[in-house]
Amino acid sequence: MIGVDKIDDIRRLGRGGASVASIARETGVSEPTVRKYLRETDLSERPPAVGGMALELALCQPFAALVDSWLLEDRRCWYKQRHTAKRVFDRLVAEKGFEGSYSTVRRYVRRRREELAAELDAREAQGFLLLDWLPGECQVDFGQADFRVRGVVTRGHFLVVTFPHSNVGLAQVFWGETAECVCQGLRDVFEFLGGVPLRAVFDNATEVGRRVGAEMRTSALFRRFAAHYGLDYSFTNPYSGNEKGSVENKVGTLRRNLFVPVPQVWDVKAYNERLLGTCLALSDGKPHYRKGASESELFGDDRAALSPLPAAPFACVTWLTRRCDKQGSFRAGGEHRYSAGPVNASREVAVAMGAFDVTVVGAGGEVVAEYPREWGDAPTDSADPMLQLRLLCVRPGGWRDSVVRGSLPEQLVAFLDSESPADLGADLRALRDVSARRGWAATVEGALRSLGATGGVDAATLELAAARAAAGDALVEYDEPVDLAGYDRAFELLEGGAASA
Repeated sequence: MIGVDKIDDIRRLGRGGASVASIARETGVSEPTVRKYLRETDLSERPPAVGGMALELALCQPFAALVDSWLLEDRRCWYKQRHTAKRVFDRLVAEKGFEGSYSTVRRYVRRRREELAAELDAREAQGFLLLDWLPGECQVDFGQADFRVRGVVTRGHFLVVTFPHSNVGLAQVFWGETAECVCQGLRDVFEFLGGVPLRAVFDNATEVGRRVGAEMRTSALFRRFAAHYGLDYSFTNPYSGNEKGSVENKVGTLRRNLFVPVPQVWDVKAYNERLLGTCLALSDGKPHYRKGASESELFGDDRAALSPLPAAPFACVTWLTRRCDKQGSFRAGGEHRYSAGPVNASREVAVAMGAFDVTVVGAGGEVVAEYPREWGDAPTDSADPMLQLRLLCVRPGGWRDSVVRGSLPEQLVAFLDSESPADLGADLRALRDVSARRGWAATVEGALRSLGATGGVDAATLELAAARAAAGDALVEYDEPVDLAGYDRAFELLEGGAASA
């Protein structure tokens, strides 16, 4: 098994038109291995366990531009359906009456492929300083905005992919900026458009590219993703925001037009599916700021320039191996604990970290647990009632067997058990919302106070009681009943004095 860097090199050279033999020499691997990775349709990571002479002067002018156009078009085609030198020669003879030799054509095709690849590499080395972007090229960056997710305001990140030629931008919402999020967002955009951009330009996005001195180091997952989709990419120079001004402007535009007021989100995956069409609709009939045509018309050029999608989609997950503790739990993605169940106590499990989900796979390859992925620096535990409560609000039918029910005092459980499904759902949502603001312990205490005072757990009373509990007060309990007769006599005196006056 060769490394991802070498796989990426093999496929990059293949896209540039290099022969199998030359790729094998340059990368130091065997020709069968080169053919294998050129043919590979799915490069998703697997669970644990890549001169010549010009045409004669008399022939150069009529045919060189045509041959160049064929070679450029090849970069957008599947590698199995690209022109060989023999096919170029045959077409020139059949379609243009070419009278030169095959060897002349072969030398020209070889040299031009090398020159075209060098031109693209030079553009990458310059960080795309040119402001005239070709159709099918894109810029990628993140922005931030607040979203009200199932009633709770959450700071989210939205990935923006903009096409500078048309100024059309598409967005996807995530809760982090990891390589899994970037790859998932790009995959969603590619599948929505039905093709792969010719090249993508990135800022130093977290976990996608990190600049170490003069060297840019990319994550293994992203390198595998780029090789899978045949995506050429580069990174902007430090402190050079002008090199990706299109996407930076589009981040602000989409935030103002799509995320004000704060969007209500129930299922972020479904929201993302709708969001792509909503983004595209913003460009309908809108004139390009300097090209004299509408953005939607120019976007037709962008879409026509896309390369075809590979046969298989890429699995945008990073696979980890974790050893569970004696309770069957493990840490992943920071200080976040997930449970593989007691049966996997002290055993190793494979963990797939995705943009939204965490999937735990046992030694036999079976899925033993799935969780929503947790984010942030604060420690979390998949057995935490606050985390389970969010899922329970979506599926209140699981109340009887839930971790939440088992963590509540008996009198509160008895009350909730007696409620109708609609009332139970409302009270669970109230507990969820208040616990997000006041903490779990204060919310449980507030629910007990609300139940004792009103016989219920309505949202307003729960909010007030939990706030007081969180502030550290306590109910005052008296050993003996308090005699309030003195207050009655005082009121009588006041009323009598007012009457005599």
